[in-house]
Amino acid sequence: MQVIVNRELSKYLVLSIMGLQEQPAQRRGGLMTSQATPVPISTTRPRGLSGRRLRRIQEIGLGYLLLAPALTILIVFDFFPIFFGAFISTCDWKPAAAIGAETLLDRWLGPCVKFVGFEHYLRAFNDPQMWQSLIVTATYALISLPIQLGLSLFFAYLLFQNVRGKEMFRVVFFLPYITSSVASAAVWSFLYNPDKGLINNFLVHLGVMDPEKVWKWLGEPTGIFALMARNAGVALPEWLGGPSLALLAVIFYTTWVFLGYDMTLFLAGLGNIPGELYDAAKVDGASGWKLFRHITFPLLSPTTFFILIITVIGIFKAFNHIYVMTQGGPGDATTTTSIYIFQQLYQYNRYGYSAALSFILFIAILGLTIAQNRIAGSRVVYD
Repeated sequence: MQVIVNRELSKYLVLSIMGLQEQPAQRRGGLMTSQATPVPISTTRPRGLSGRRLRRIQEIGLGYLLLAPALTILIVFDFFPIFFGAFISTCDWKPAAAIGAETLLDRWLGPCVKFVGFEHYLRAFNDPQMWQSLIVTATYALISLPIQLGLSLFFAYLLFQNVRGKEMFRVVFFLPYITSSVASAAVWSFLYNPDKGLINNFLVHLGVMDPEKVWKWLGEPTGIFALMARNAGVALPEWLGGPSLALLAVIFYTTWVFLGYDMTLFLAGLGNIPGELYDAAKVDGASGWKLFRHITFPLLSPTTFFILIITVIGIFKAFNHIYVMTQGGPGDATTTTSIYIFQQLYQYNRYGYSAALSFILFIAILGLTIAQNRIAGSRVVYD
């Protein structure tokens, strides 16, 4: 009985799906038979928007609603300052208090007492101090880049091996990066102190440095080569003096801070290299150096390229630790472009000129990034 009921139920479901309706049973030859006739299905569409189109509009609206907070932050804190800074760079801008601005409109537009166009940009290109700051920034980058990349790759490759306690060392290397730059720069300034600093005392204790001729470190504008030659009784011309000792001291600090961050990125890149490649190369008799040269280093090129770009951008924008350690001194030995912009803004109240310098720095960073992408990007191996 149950089998018959299930069969009849299945039959009813199939007919319903096909749009058919069972007719009353008829008797044929003593047997009960049934007939099924098609039931017309309405093909008229409902008025208004179709369901699919309505769902599509709802999805788009929901997407923009979810993006609204992020877009608002991006517009208020990124796009608006950029365009407003471009406007300030074309004005002879004065502080709102200096012109007695009272209304909100006066505070935003009133300080533009005179429209000067591209005068600030032309002045910047004729400013020798601006060019000197770019030279210091470029020197800072050219020395920092190979040191940071080389040391971070070395320690990453070392800690990628089966070394006891490598997790602890990874944490120790990364700690300087998450430490406040202002606090750590203040500590390093004390370490560089000529009289009470730990570095000079340690070098004197080792017998490397004469107690009567200790280095001033952050207060020494002399080039490192000229300083070493002077201690040996030899005078070098200024153009052979090399980077100032103060700038080198800042570079040592920068390397200490970013070493762990770059090392972590290299560790991630090393973890993405398939181990089968090393096994196949070892079967062919490849040594450790050949493994690094032909497998590790080429397959790390995407990571290296990324670190190269962010390091250059970070160096050209560097400000906090330099200002805490040297304030751009002694003289202009550590006056990078960011420090020079800060000086023009807060020491001389040259608002329009400092805004123009900011855009020049932005164009320089953008140009370097594009050049790096053109030159080094073609040598990156992604497969």
